Amino acid sequence: MSTRQSKKAQTPAKRSGRLAAQLPARPAARPESQPQWTFLSNHAHVLLLLARDPDIRLRDVATQVGITERAVQRIVADLEEGSYIERERLGRRNRYRVHPDLPLRHPIEAHRRIGSLIALVVDG
Repeated sequence: MSTRQSKKAQTPAKRSGRLAAQLPARPAARPESQPQWTFLSNHAHVLLLLARDPDIRLRDVATQVGITERAVQRIVADLEEGSYIERERLGRRNRYRVHPDLPLRHPIEAHRRIGSLIALVVDG
């Protein structure tokens, strides 16, 4: 075996050991108290938080839902595009207004209104 071949054969093992020492530790596993899945989507969670607190910061929404602020921004854009919410600019902040009379989107629940979901979760 040539020197070059022996280096190639050893490189992955050596490299993986060296890289493992340089890489940050994996994030901690999700605590047992946090469920792996939920019945409502992130879109529903964002909508419910905006309904509960129209002046909430998207950063706080992201923290409560457990997703990135950028993901919340995309969801808010989806909700605005679908006319489920309106955004009103107040200085440097936003206020959100939910339109509770609009139907839920999926055919299975389309006979219900957004207001029913809000009443069940936020007001209930």
